[in-house]
Amino acid sequence: MIIDGENLILGRTASIVAKKLLNGESIIIINAEKMVITGNEKDIFERFKHRLELKDLANPKRGPNYPKSSERIVKRAVRGMIPYKKPKGRKALKKLRIYVGTPEDLKDHEVTKLKDAELNKEKSLKYITIKKLSKYLGS
Repeated sequence: MIIDGENLILGRTASIVAKKLLNGESIIIINAEKMVITGNEKDIFERFKHRLELKDLANPKRGPNYPKSSERIVKRAVRGMIPYKKPKGRKALKKLRIYVGTPEDLKDHEVTKLKDAELNKEKSLKYITIKKLSKYLGS
């Protein structure tokens, strides 16, 4: 299944994709940089920046490594909804492919749009794209 990530809410998409991966489907997400995170832009920037600054007092070079690039932010969100420390979760995560933009070999294939995860722009929600967040984080 190929999913177009344009104007899809990251959390909702990640939960739908996680369920499908655990059921054994292979999923490809294209246009990952056009996905959105809803909320106040300043709060989102602060939350992600704080994650990058987490360090261990004993060894500051270690610690949780959070992604900066668009496709890796999306993959981390999906990983958070899968039991990736168990064999079932690791197997499911290997079936996920994420691309920034649309690769040449996937242009002719049928693309699915998730209606449940689509951003409703009429409700005037505050949101930020993954591309903008990635640039802020230094990718």
